[in-house]
Amino acid sequence: MKILSLETSAKAVSAAVAEDGRVLAYAYQNVGLTHSVTLMPMVDAMLQNAGMTPADMDCVAVACGPGSFTGLRIGVSAAKGLAWALEKPCCAVSTLEAMAYNAALHTGTVVCAMDARRSQIYNAVFHCRDGVLTRCTPDRAIALSELAEALKNDENSKIIVGDGATLCYNYLSEQGIACRLAPPDRIMQSATGVALAAEEMVRQGRTVSAQELAPVYLRLSQAERERLAKGLPITVE
Repeated sequence: MKILSLETSAKAVSAAVAEDGRVLAYAYQNVGLTHSVTLMPMVDAMLQNAGMTPADMDCVAVACGPGSFTGLRIGVSAAKGLAWALEKPCCAVSTLEAMAYNAALHTGTVVCAMDARRSQIYNAVFHCRDGVLTRCTPDRAIALSELAEALKNDENSKIIVGDGATLCYNYLSEQGIACRLAPPDRIMQSATGVALAAEEMVRQGRTVSAQELAPVYLRLSQAERERLAKGLPITVE
């Protein structure tokens, strides 16, 4: 089964095609251009260079959150459009679970971290052994102090991945919690992780239709928080 995957949850944008655990094609950019400009040309070029077409795909996967509100909307919208046109199923992959695959060769605890601003991180913790990831926590938005409290008695070797990894590493180190950063080429979220996570989801029958595919934000947007602070409803009637 060939899976086309998209990752637009943060500043970088990437796309990949995977089949049976092998990455067949991969494209990545982190040059500051908006994902709405770079994503689809990147997908088109990647498929053409690999001698493939969208019609060759059996499933479309996307990092559906948490992450940048705008970035997630772009990625999910692109995945919905592709899947709808191709009449293919979708996989709504957790951004945090996908990035955990960056550390699949690690033995111990994998700490996934994205900078959520407002003194919080988006976080999930996994245990990895022999290349198999086991989820230990749900995806969540928590304070660094909460994460440190949860990890202080964890005696496993700990590795941190994600665009919030350095922030997380510095704080945990200050608290005396031994950990290390993933290598520079493995630290950022990537469409390859999305594709590999999606393969497992397909095996488990956890696909959705293009119509059902939706982003997962974990918390309200800044505009919604400001409306609530003023005593206004979240949406304008």
